[in-house]
Amino acid sequence: MSANRPVHEVRFGHIKAAIWANDLDGRVRHNVTLQRLYKDGDDWKTSQSFGRDDLTLVAKVADQAHSWIFQNNQDGNGQERSDSF
Repeated sequence: MSANRPVHEVRFGHIKAAIWANDLDGRVRHNVTLQRLYKDGDDWKTSQSFGRDDLTLVAKVADQAHSWIFQNNQDGNGQERSDSF
């Protein structure tokens, strides 16, 4: 695991979630950052501010990030580990 790269990204349109893995006391914990991508002239930039029309995509991206974390925090028996959150 690289400390400076997300382990997974989810993107719908111009809304992106980056999923980060953090090793705490030998256990992996996941955190999520949400961003809105926009173009300023020729440059792509990001913001953590969302408008009314962004919120549906924010919800979809957050749901997909949650699903990915849940699926990647299961033990070999398909059960969620109780220490995953």
